[in-house]
Amino acid sequence: MLISVSHQTTYTYEAPVSYALQRIRLQPCNSALQTVRNWSIDVEGGTLETRYADHHGNQVGLICAEKGAQSLKISVGGEVETNDLSGILGKVYGRAPLWYFQQPTALTEAGPLLSDLADTVSGYANELEQFHALSTAILDKVPWVLNETHSETTAEEAVGQASGVCQDHANIFVAAARRLGKPARYVSGYLFMEGRINQDASHAWAEVHIGDLGWVGFDVSNGISPDERYVRLAIGRDAHDAAPVSGLRMGEGDESLIVSLQVQQ
Repeated sequence: MLISVSHQTTYTYEAPVSYALQRIRLQPCNSALQTVRNWSIDVEGGTLETRYADHHGNQVGLICAEKGAQSLKISVGGEVETNDLSGILGKVYGRAPLWYFQQPTALTEAGPLLSDLADTVSGYANELEQFHALSTAILDKVPWVLNETHSETTAEEAVGQASGVCQDHANIFVAAARRLGKPARYVSGYLFMEGRINQDASHAWAEVHIGDLGWVGFDVSNGISPDERYVRLAIGRDAHDAAPVSGLRMGEGDESLIVSLQVQQ
């Protein structure tokens, strides 16, 4: 499938900023699951200072706002050809070893609620079936509900309040998979949805390393493994590591954020 993406992120500052730096992970990479046909990054009100590959293998850009700017617009987009491999990325490894993806983070520390959830699928002999069962168990326990969590909500907290969105589902899956002794990681990206071009935000899912298969993806929110409708952007140990945009600002006043995202064939 050839997927076209147009994604704009616009910050508006109440007062001129003295300094603002944004880290973007908005460049998809080639893999067995996808081939980037063309992609561009444009900045208004700032400068793309440098680009590099981080220790996860993500393509990262650092954008510095112009001094005194009152707005910063980051536009990315292009075309990505995707393949349906039932979410199996395979045995693809970078600088981060597998044990690194077994380490908990502040967002994915497994407390008693998460541990109990992981234990409900601990008896499976077939690992692939086990993690499909885990995905189902998470969605049953934590239904998709908008605006009840935020970027700092931990996996344990989301389980406790029994509500969340794709970010929470991915963090929960990662935490539970690690509790079961498996390397697991968070994935950010885009999802093409039939009949819906305009979207409110990018998407998120999880990957776990399973025996001879290597890395396999699970989208808890939609109850499937990623297919040709998915475009991978970045990976990390949790949502913070793989956030499409993150940064800091120095200056007075508030800021507002507007995101415009179109994903289509």
